[in-house]
Amino acid sequence: MISDPPVTVDVMQSVRPGKDREFETLLEKIIGTASTFEGYLGSSVFRPNEQNPSEYRIIFKFDRLENLKHWENSTARQKFLSVAKKLTVDDGTFSIITGLETWFTLPAKPGVKPPARYKMVLVSGVAIFAINQVLVLLPKAWLAPFPPLVQLLILVFITTALMTYVVMPRLTKLLASWLYPQL
Repeated sequence: MISDPPVTVDVMQSVRPGKDREFETLLEKIIGTASTFEGYLGSSVFRPNEQNPSEYRIIFKFDRLENLKHWENSTARQKFLSVAKKLTVDDGTFSIITGLETWFTLPAKPGVKPPARYKMVLVSGVAIFAINQVLVLLPKAWLAPFPPLVQLLILVFITTALMTYVVMPRLTKLLASWLYPQL
């Protein structure tokens, strides 16, 4: 089975002076169209501020990498990008985030820079240790029919599912002030 994880796309774009309104209109169209694509989970727009007077940060979330690729390869997106070239300083930067960074996403604060890697490793490591301690307590009779390698694979999938859907969303909220001191 090939992994097809949830993905976050982080776009940084600098707009040409005097083109803000046109860019905002285009941005509404882009987000409106993206929202019609399968797997679209939402987007956030961080507008220019005093420190970066022309820079927009746009976050797109999709449930699977495959669905993101459908959006990225769509004719509609390609047309939007050609219009955007006339309104922006350069091509901007695009980052696709999967893996540990997606474990550390605060639901109320999408687009916030992920915590320091050592913090992600520490929290993930402690959480995985705790899950494995609980799994050791479970009766292993249900795993007995499987070869040892398959047993390990099953336990890894259980740990990963618990980390992704149960443990990390709660730990990220609980430890938010330490993970994200800038908020």
